[in-house]
Amino acid sequence: MKPTRQLLWILFGVIASPGSTFAAPPPGPVEVIAAEVRREAFADRLEALGTTRANESVALTATVTETISAVLFDDSDRVAAGQVLVEMTSREEHAQLEEARSTVKEARRQYERIRSLEAKGTAAKSLLDERRREWETASARLDAIESRLADRLIKAPFAGLVGLRDISVGALVQPGDLITTLDDDSVMKLDFPVPGTALAAVKPGLEVLASSPALPEQSFNGTVKSVDSRIDPVTRAIRVRAVLPNPDRLLKPGMLLQVTLLNNPREALLVPEEALIPTGTKQFVYLIDTASDNKIVKREVRIGGRMPGKVEVISGLQAGDLVVSQGTLKAKPGKPVKIITKDDGTRPLAELLRTTKDGASQP
Repeated sequence: MKPTRQLLWILFGVIASPGSTFAAPPPGPVEVIAAEVRREAFADRLEALGTTRANESVALTATVTETISAVLFDDSDRVAAGQVLVEMTSREEHAQLEEARSTVKEARRQYERIRSLEAKGTAAKSLLDERRREWETASARLDAIESRLADRLIKAPFAGLVGLRDISVGALVQPGDLITTLDDDSVMKLDFPVPGTALAAVKPGLEVLASSPALPEQSFNGTVKSVDSRIDPVTRAIRVRAVLPNPDRLLKPGMLLQVTLLNNPREALLVPEEALIPTGTKQFVYLIDTASDNKIVKREVRIGGRMPGKVEVISGLQAGDLVVSQGTLKAKPGKPVKIITKDDGTRPLAELLRTTKDGASQP
């Protein structure tokens, strides 16, 4: 043996004799992460983008030309139904109101007096009819003045959240000028398009899940309320409206939400998506045969719907089976594997990879 080669054997702690050869130890079982086939609640998912709308929404505008005498709300106030928000100058109308009330009172008194005389036969019926007409005319004039006064009060038609205040005291407003906006945000309407091909799967009462990038930690549950009567001839999509309860007032009108429709709810067998091994048009998984020293069995499966991170298995597996979810590239059919941990879907892959063979996480 040459000195250089002999020195190498000594460095590795091996005393070699002439003619001896170095034999590497046989490789052990491949380490894999396994996942149990579970039966869980599942539903077909249809995704879309939708826009929120308030349950009730209105732009409050002036109805007469007049100056503002009082503003009784501030930006983003919550108001009750019927609450007065803005008062306009109405001194002349109030004076006319007092005059009209006095006229009505006198006309009624005259009518009652003539009616008593007519009952005694000392007054003509035509005079009674004339007094009745005067009373009714005065009452109608009073109603007209009260209506004009009401036009000078801007009230909230329903309870909700007002927007920004666009007027000030003393400003002259004309019919159509915007005072503010009012939204009932206790419930939000969510409008979104659905392909016409999925029309049969969309119906009132269908469960809806919604989320927004603006609220990454929140999700919102609702139901489909109605489906439009027409399909857009350009996009071949139909508009669907869902209703989302909004008790915490987190949703605002005009928000863009990611919508997921949950159709055909059922119990299904689920496996991690990483466990699938596509081969041509077929799908396979590596089944761990625990009765034969954890040997790998390549099993063809038929899959159905998908959800984030999981896929439905229609045939080929049973609940409780173990499949390889991480390590499919190294595992070989007919060869045993070593299960270092089980993936239950609650921990990220980085944490699973730090898991020791006894299931405890390394520091």
